[in-house]
Amino acid sequence: MEMMLWNVLLTTFIGLLGWNLKEKSAELVRITILLNRTREEIARDNVTQAEIDKIVAHIDSRFDKLNDKIDMFIRESRSALN
Repeated sequence: MEMMLWNVLLTTFIGLLGWNLKEKSAELVRITILLNRTREEIARDNVTQAEIDKIVAHIDSRFDKLNDKIDMFIRESRSALN
């Protein structure tokens, strides 16, 4: 009887330990997947410094063209008044 009780306790303990390890393993897999998704989202949402520099350079060139057109318009307006 004592041996049977010992077997039941050991079986229960090992069963609970196995279930706990299985749950922790599944949780670790879930967290790993979420971490990878987060890394992908961060990489997708953030812009690199090179991309920012390219965009700023493009905007600067457009403003320079606009500035040149405004200067030309002012010169033509002044020459038309003289």
